[in-house]
Amino acid sequence: MTYEIYRGSTLGVTLANTLDEMVQSRQITAGMALRVLMQFDYSIHRIIADEIRTKGVIKGKLETYRFFDDVWTFVLRDVRFKIEEAYVTIDSLKIVACNTRRD
Repeated sequence: MTYEIYRGSTLGVTLANTLDEMVQSRQITAGMALRVLMQFDYSIHRIIADEIRTKGVIKGKLETYRFFDDVWTFVLRDVRFKIEEAYVTIDSLKIVACNTRRD
């Protein structure tokens, strides 16, 4: 199963906007645009799963959480990240965690 959550990233939104412009100007069909987006979903998932090995620590106050349709969503406040030797502090963070196992 491939999730569409990365379409909301800057890269995903830019890709979708570009594809929409290409469909509007009849350079590609809507079906082709959809296939490109589906390939983007698959490719970004594979890259993150296979290539990224950086580990980090996230600490914060859990404000809300939910589990729906095999997807966990957590909202944290007063968050502190530690990635390698760098620290980042932010007011809030939303984490979406999806099951990547196929049944």
